[in-house]
Amino acid sequence: MPLRLSPTLRAALAASDRPLAGMWVCSGSPLVAEICAGSGLDWMLIDMEHAPNGLESVLGQLQAVAAYPITPVVRVPSNDPVVLKQVLDLGAQNILVPMVSSAADAEAAVAAVRYPPRGQRGVGSALGRSARWNRVDGYLTGADEHVSLFVQVETVVGVASAGEIAAVDGVDGVFVGPSDLAASLGLLGQQTHPEVIAAVHRAFAAVRAAGRPVGVNAFDPEAAQAYVDRGATFVLVAADVAILARTSEALASRWSPADTAEPDRSSY
Repeated sequence: MPLRLSPTLRAALAASDRPLAGMWVCSGSPLVAEICAGSGLDWMLIDMEHAPNGLESVLGQLQAVAAYPITPVVRVPSNDPVVLKQVLDLGAQNILVPMVSSAADAEAAVAAVRYPPRGQRGVGSALGRSARWNRVDGYLTGADEHVSLFVQVETVVGVASAGEIAAVDGVDGVFVGPSDLAASLGLLGQQTHPEVIAAVHRAFAAVRAAGRPVGVNAFDPEAAQAYVDRGATFVLVAADVAILARTSEALASRWSPADTAEPDRSSY
């Protein structure tokens, strides 16, 4: 019997009557990814840009979460057609490309994830997990159905071009990154500054006007809800490593309170 691939994030968004909540998986661990996959969240982002993930660890995490009803998205480290080809061949069906600041950037990403004549993705389905080693009937001709592409707007220039980026044929949605956007605005580390929030809202309006889903990163529940109220249809609300860091700190605060005395630094 021919194998079937999972629905894409594009399909999940189209079928949902509510915003989809997800979390980052940055640990690089298939075990942690599997634990998170069983959480009941809608989607997860396996990060290659700021996390210790290479092709082998991404493959392990995609395999670990495949048995769960969660939609995995892989954020590639850059808008590089070679990396995009490799990640797609691993079986990633949902891609997030960071630092997309123009329609030309978005067009390059679209070309990288599509086979000729519509794009330039290299053909290796017989060798890759993407088509389950040619066990998915018609994968080459129907590959666009099995892959969704999202791009990340996270600069001042990107916000100004958000409508044009969203309108590029083949872009399935836009994800806004407040952290790098804050840095681009000269407000490093101030993701909830009014100027940053206003810029996120401008990007939202432009993307929605183009008829595309828009998402955002917001770990603070109130900030996340406020963005949902402004039209975000997919949000990242936590990260595996952040949960571990904050929870372990809370344990230490309760059970191993720090000594308030000044440490002896004479031997430093």
